[in-house]
Amino acid sequence: MTSKDIIETEIPAALQAKPELAKDINSIIHFNISGDGGGNWTLDLTKPSDWVSSGHNGTPKMTISVSNGDFVAIREKKMNAQMAAMSGKLKFKPMDMGLAMKLAKLLG
Repeated sequence: MTSKDIIETEIPAALQAKPELAKDINSIIHFNISGDGGGNWTLDLTKPSDWVSSGHNGTPKMTISVSNGDFVAIREKKMNAQMAAMSGKLKFKPMDMGLAMKLAKLLG
């Protein structure tokens, strides 16, 4: 599994299964995933569909920076997201705890 799989396949599937998550988050999120298998993506939950695009598009409410390995480990529940954030492996800019908690429902 790679970040690309998670962002381009698993997140849209989760949003189709629970469209209320997109309405609840209602924000643009940029992902900066470093390392092999990483890349840059935009998650635009202000739209009714086609939420994920490559690169950075629009003005984000938050940018998430993490390595591919750590992102995959968090998704596979091998790493705790809160601990990763506290140790600096998972960065949110700006830090919006409310938005981060809503994203946790989507990514968890």
